[in-house]
Amino acid sequence: MPPPADDDATPRAHEEAHPVAHADAYAVTPLLNCLLREVAQPVPDADADESQGRGQGRDRDRDWGQGRENKADTPRTYRLPGTGRLLRVHGTRRPTAPEVRADDGTWRRLGHPELVKLVAEELRRHTGVPNQELPAEMTDSRDAVAALLAARAGATPPTDPYLRSEQSLLTGHAHHPAPKARGDGPTASWLPYAPEAYARFPLTLLGLREDAVVEEGDTSSLDRLGTAPPGYRLLPAHPWQVELAARSLAPAFADGRLIRLGTTAFPVWPTAAIRTVYTPAHDLFLKFSLDVRITNDIRRLWRHDLLKLRRTDQATGEAFTASATPDAPAAWLSDRGYRTADFAFEELAVLVRDGLHHHLLPGTTPHLAAALTEDYEGNPLATTTAPATWWEAYLAQVVPPALTAFARHGVVVEAHLQNTLIAVDTDGTPVQALYRDAEGVKLLPEVTREAGWERLVYCLVVNHLTEVAAALTDHHPGFTPWPAARREFSRHPFPEVQALLTTPTLPAKTNLLLRWTDADGAAARYLPVPNPLAET
Repeated sequence: MPPPADDDATPRAHEEAHPVAHADAYAVTPLLNCLLREVAQPVPDADADESQGRGQGRDRDRDWGQGRENKADTPRTYRLPGTGRLLRVHGTRRPTAPEVRADDGTWRRLGHPELVKLVAEELRRHTGVPNQELPAEMTDSRDAVAALLAARAGATPPTDPYLRSEQSLLTGHAHHPAPKARGDGPTASWLPYAPEAYARFPLTLLGLREDAVVEEGDTSSLDRLGTAPPGYRLLPAHPWQVELAARSLAPAFADGRLIRLGTTAFPVWPTAAIRTVYTPAHDLFLKFSLDVRITNDIRRLWRHDLLKLRRTDQATGEAFTASATPDAPAAWLSDRGYRTADFAFEELAVLVRDGLHHHLLPGTTPHLAAALTEDYEGNPLATTTAPATWWEAYLAQVVPPALTAFARHGVVVEAHLQNTLIAVDTDGTPVQALYRDAEGVKLLPEVTREAGWERLVYCLVVNHLTEVAAALTDHHPGFTPWPAARREFSRHPFPEVQALLTTPTLPAKTNLLLRWTDADGAAARYLPVPNPLAET
């Protein structure tokens, strides 16, 4: 994000001088993004007649996805249809400084607590449904950011640029009302394991009695993390999950089905996914259950997902292998197996994922795609001096594998920012994409082609490319990203792509309404937003 025009233009300006305001600003931005996308109705002027404001309907900001930030002195105004209140904000990709129109015609600035109250009242009237849980999550998310900022002040970021990118997400999901909520436990319970606080820690090592072991796929890497005594198999566990599940696991410790073996002799690094860790010493990713709601879901390795893991992962790996080309040598990080206990199938499950080195092109450095939209040292998006060349290279690596997997192999990769790594060469130019997370993959015809395409478009275009395009344009004002994107998509002549280039809208997930109505996190609901790929 470029330096702010004034103190209200970005959270960054408050970090050192005003840490409380800085945490508020980080929390306000994604909440406003949700409110403006899903509920609010834009009006042309704060003083416009109410009927004129209503006449705007659900027209969206025409600059959506273009990455063009409004000047700090040019706020945008919206009507909240449930309460009839007028709200104005500064900025587009990262809206800040919310104000509500008072009865006397003046504008009153809202802090995060006041914004939470306003949003809760608006949603109660807009949906007719009450919700006590989500406002508490919004507050918890803001408090978590404050704790992370305080922890960062005394911590050292990782020297490895890949790990630094994974641990950079202070904003997180830009369109979720509570992206940093960590459940209702005390800060001390989760902060030691928070990637945003530059955490690293040893894993808990458990011995699981052999007659209680359940496993599938290749789990041999787990046995190299420590030593189990005769009659037991090694079962690494996330220490936070062991704490969360302590009561339910007590009988197994008492009767010897589980024994404690200490901790690993080396640290692991939590990635942006929090429950997935990376061990550089073994070039291995491990994914665990966490009985905590993070964004929309309780982050447990669910039995039904584990039981279909091998089939889903194999289909995806085969699709990527068949689709890779010298110009787009994409790689799939395989979820190659899992191990767990028959008496705690979900609670103690650990999933084994490929590391990086076997897949990366020689001499390249991977970065998390989600980190490209935030600030961290070494961000190749921020340091490039040739945005057009960089963007064309990025598109050429990220787009083809996801589209080809769908069109030729019926594999719907969850190609959002957090599941995509981009490897760059020594000049910082993207040369390879790596995708991950078989749990989020959908296969045709288990889902319909229409549903699969909708999900792919949301993940790849709305969640992913629009955010990277906007961040790139923030760093290079005046850059226009979408002609190059249209050219890249046009290279893939199958019917869905041709329709994509002409349809006026794209599907955007309604995370605020999803959480307010307490819908299942997997039951995605979409609303239309303007399509920046559409030809004009």
